[in-house]
Amino acid sequence: MTKNEKFSAYNPTWCPGCGDWGIGMAIKSSLTQLGMDPSSLAVVFGIGCSGNMNDFLNAYAIHSLHGRALPNAVGMKLANHKMPVIVIAGDGDTYGEGGNHFLHACRGNHDITLIVHDNGVYGLTTGQVAPTANKGAKSKSTPTGIIETPVFPLTLALTQGATFVGQSFAGDLPHMVDTIKKGITHKGFSLVNILQPCVTFNKVNTYQYYIKRSYKLPENHDPKDYKQAIDRALEMNNERYPLGVLYQVEKPVYHEQTASYNKEKSLVERKRFEDSDILIKEFT
Repeated sequence: MTKNEKFSAYNPTWCPGCGDWGIGMAIKSSLTQLGMDPSSLAVVFGIGCSGNMNDFLNAYAIHSLHGRALPNAVGMKLANHKMPVIVIAGDGDTYGEGGNHFLHACRGNHDITLIVHDNGVYGLTTGQVAPTANKGAKSKSTPTGIIETPVFPLTLALTQGATFVGQSFAGDLPHMVDTIKKGITHKGFSLVNILQPCVTFNKVNTYQYYIKRSYKLPENHDPKDYKQAIDRALEMNNERYPLGVLYQVEKPVYHEQTASYNKEKSLVERKRFEDSDILIKEFT
């Protein structure tokens, strides 16, 4: 068995050259290097090409409704705070249909890692523009170009309270692995936004496009400096893409502030099925 094989399920069906291949490998490598096991974590998938990883990644997982991956993950974390919870979703799923859940997951600082495949299109439904697409981007549903300005995920996460904000590029496997590992081990809400070329439906944001316009954060970048992180994130407004951990601070996480929190025992450990008779008597 190879080091990543324990996390492998069915063979992927993504298009040849799709950035999802690199992201999938990076996630498996990250989990392996962190010493995790398929039964030691929970994964929630959104809908889309990224969500198809539900069939390709072996772990405790569910394929959620469109835009509803984050609230499912929040429920899992509240039920079992001892288990790492990871969300894998697309930019449309996260910043479009699930935009409200994204904002509240950030502000609540839920101890969840969100890995977003950011490719500017709805690839599974053949290329309609997603919220991160640049103004004027054309597709079969917007042949004259979209009117709206794009959503900038890093800025959005920073201003809404996320305590870890990082970005990587699907064409750089070692960088993705490093960033994902940092996001998973961070205690608090972690966004890992991955710039992912869709080779079939997005002919603008290609590998060459991101190689030309992205850069790795310099060594003197201070991830604790909020203003510096904002300034870096705002560069995406001008199609310049910072790669690395823009922001990381420690703040109280949501589940530890709830009335039901018990450090030693999670809710699933405290409320077993054998307690059902007691609960029935209490509420009847």
